[in-house]
Formats: sequence, C-alpha cells, structure tokens
Amino acid sequence: MKYENAGDVIPEELLKEIQKYAAGKLLYIPTGEEKKAWGETSGYRDQLQKRNLMIRNKYAHGVTVSELADEYFLSLDSVKKIIYSKKNNRHLSYAPTLESAVQYANDGMLEEWIQCYLLLTRKVIPILHDFVKEDHLYIGVVKFPLRLIQRDEIEIEENHEAEDDDHAAAPPPLLVQYEEGKFHCIVQKKLLNVLKQRKVNAYPTIIVMKGNDDYRRFMKYYGNIFFFVNKV
Repeated sequence: MKYENAGDVIPEELLKEIQKYAAGKLLYIPTGEEKKAWGETSGYRDQLQKRNLMIRNKYAHGVTVSELADEYFLSLDSVKKIIYSKKNNRHLSYAPTLESAVQYANDGMLEEWIQCYLLLTRKVIPILHDFVKEDHLYIGVVKFPLRLIQRDEIEIEENHEAEDDDHAAAPPPLLVQYEEGKFHCIVQKKLLNVLKQRKVNAYPTIIVMKGNDDYRRFMKYYGNIFFFVNKV
C-alpha cells in the first residue's frame, strides 16, 4: 500500500481537526461506499431470493418437490434446502388476499404476488404465460374508482354466483389492465360484479400495463390521482 502525506491531500483546516485525534498515527480512510453483499451489485442475489420465495409459495400450495425441481432445473436436494431453509430474509407467505398483496408490494414483490394469484389461486395458465412471456409494468396497490372500467365488462345480476375468493372474508385486490387509454378487468369479472352490486365506488387494485406507451399515457392522465394502499 502506498502512503500519502496527509498535508498533501487534506485541506489545512480539516488536517488540524484530524491531528487533534490521531496525530502521528497511521490511518486507513475508507472510500465511503458501503460494502455490498455478494450478488447485490448485479441484482443476482435479489433474483435468487425472489425465485426461492416462489418455490416456497408453490410448495405450500401443493406443488411437489419433484415438480419444482423440473421447473427450476434444480436437484431434489437443492429444492428441499430452499423449502426448509431457516435463513429466509423475506418473511412473506402468499395468500389470495389484499393484505398479502400489500405486503408483497411494500417489499418490491408485487409481480411475484400476481404470479402466485394467477397460478395458485385462479389457475389461469394462458394468462399467466402472457404475463411471464412479455414485460409488464405494475402499479399498486392503489385505490381505484371502479367507474373507470369499461362498462361492457360489467354484468350485474341479482343472483350472481361468485367464485370462492369473490365472497371471501378477505378478498384479493382487483387486477385491471390499462391498454390504449382504457381500463379492462382481467380475470375477476365476478368479483367486479359483486363490488358493483354493493355499490362500492373505489376498490384496492393492481394496474397492469404492457408497454412504455401505455405507461406514459397513464402517468399523464392518472399519475397523480391514485392513492397507494400501504397497509390493511
């Protein structure tokens, strides 16, 4: 290591202050950048944590170790270590509820919650493949005025048979897609009908967009009017 004379690199006033505490001593002055854990800079560590969380969620909802190993190209032992590991920095457990979605959103895992909801709860595989195949943008969870959803997608009936999660004590947020200036209900039309029957004006919602054009249009017209739901 090459040593420098402090008088050559430190301003005189600052040098006098340092001399009060460490005159004649050898000092190591760090760069000021916090040491990052392995994988933080590249984001790889974060990706692994998200993958492992999805593995645990799927296992908790009936996907077998063998199926998970095939899906993620891992050995059976690797999958078991992920499932039973006590070193879990993210204490998130998926549930098809608004509270769970908000927890995931607060932890930067909104996309993972959506995937769990579509795959494990709704079991709508074609739509899930579309979500995974294409890049999507997600905004939420926000308080969303239901009047903005296209009216032809709302079919109010007196005796409407809703799906299980539509009448649940703790229902999920709505998934609403914003495309070419219009809002569309993606997979929860029965839940939407129930909300309209109950005359609910605004409801916690996750807004999904496919491209930058839709995102720019959305931010121009709606970027400052929605309130985020940060806790339930």
